[in-house]
Amino acid sequence: MTKKSPTPEKPAEKGENKEASSPSVSAAGNAEAAPKQKLLVIDDEKDVHYSFKRLLESEGTSSETIQVLSAESGDEGLKILKAQPVDVVVMDIRMGNQNGLETLKQIRQITSKQVVIMMTAYGTSQTAIEAMKLGAYDYILKPFDIGQLKELLHRALEAARMLRTEMPLPAKLTPMESQMIVGNAAAMQSVYKIIGQVAPTNTTVLITGESGTGKEMIARAIYQNSPRNNKVFIAINCTAIPENLLESELFGHERGSFTGAMNQRIGKFELGDGGTIFLDEIGDMPVTTQAKILRVLQEGEICRLGNNDPIKTDVRIIAATNKDLAEAVKKREFREDLFYRLNVVNLHLPRLSERRSDIPALVSYFLQKHRAKNPSGPLQVTADALDALTSYDWPGNVRELENIVQRAMVFATGASIQIAHLPEAIAGQGSRTKAEPSAEERLFPVVNDLIAAFRTRGQGEGATLGDFELQLARRALEESGGDEKEASELLGIAPAELKRLLGGKGR
Repeated sequence: MTKKSPTPEKPAEKGENKEASSPSVSAAGNAEAAPKQKLLVIDDEKDVHYSFKRLLESEGTSSETIQVLSAESGDEGLKILKAQPVDVVVMDIRMGNQNGLETLKQIRQITSKQVVIMMTAYGTSQTAIEAMKLGAYDYILKPFDIGQLKELLHRALEAARMLRTEMPLPAKLTPMESQMIVGNAAAMQSVYKIIGQVAPTNTTVLITGESGTGKEMIARAIYQNSPRNNKVFIAINCTAIPENLLESELFGHERGSFTGAMNQRIGKFELGDGGTIFLDEIGDMPVTTQAKILRVLQEGEICRLGNNDPIKTDVRIIAATNKDLAEAVKKREFREDLFYRLNVVNLHLPRLSERRSDIPALVSYFLQKHRAKNPSGPLQVTADALDALTSYDWPGNVRELENIVQRAMVFATGASIQIAHLPEAIAGQGSRTKAEPSAEERLFPVVNDLIAAFRTRGQGEGATLGDFELQLARRALEESGGDEKEASELLGIAPAELKRLLGGKGR
């Protein structure tokens, strides 16, 4: 990228500030011009400031409708925000010894309406969720995708206009506890954003996705980032409890309410008052029990089995399923009214095969996680084994990957997991085995055929090394579609050498 020349830009900024501070002059001199919007870039890298100005100039907006202000530290940016209104702040999360999230908290103390976009080269779940919890409008990963950045800036500037009359953004809430969600893929970044936005509320959340995608972990992340995180979190698998005992488990029962009820029992909804209840596999819940869950959502009360006196309970419900509940509603297998009460916010988790770029990080995490159980086990994975793990389709998703890593740690006797330590179904899934044969691989049998042919002909029939090289050069050119440069690379020789082999006549 072209280096920034700070000297000529400073006068321009002064001129822009003067113009922005005199709206009456601007309006009188240019009737069609709308008031300028201000974009504040806070980053300790000067190239980033230069890039934003160049980006807006390429759009024909810089110095015309948008004024770009620069600050190289959080403290400097706060001074600018206290001195003048700014529409959008774009800020790095890491600036030397400063933490952009701390600056974001201080910005929230100045104004709750400030639109802030966080920039980070480290798109972890922790930073993403925390940024969204603190009211960030969005965040973007470095290095930037220019198209994505342009779209985000336009949306943020438009949101800034709307926020002049909108309700305040959420204030700072409980700090997030450490997370064990691993992944930096775009599909997971969207999940982190939703967690950060929904966690501070009491909204019911329906988490969908295939088995093994980590639905309970996401539910716990929502709970840990919520105001209820000092209360109980109770996870209930609706398929793990027999149907005739599920209602008793959820709502409790009185002594003698059914055969075997020897004592009074307090149910999970009563025990979870003030906390969060996670109902996993809710798509398999009996219809009769669904009606009682609906009552909890609508009325905030339950009744123990054998007692019709209502008991008030304040719980937040997070539900999860690997089924298509909309389709189940059509088949009358799931209550329509309950579906709409649960599906206030739908958070869909991607398949592991849809976030393959996360597999190396997940493998590393699982190696560390299970190290305590197997202290002498491996801490690395060979390139071909990792290639096979990345290429596999993972029908069991993250849970299956964790199980495979544990299995490999048992069989690995050295310092690393090798492809031989993986199940056969995965070991054969390396990218080379799945992809079409490379040009080099196609050339190997050609070489063998040529050698066999020349052996058959024998030297007495005029077979020479030069003849062999000529035939090989011609076949390489064939395999490369007539591209001499590619053919020479295929043979590992210079283009001039290929021309020599071909007699300088190409094909």
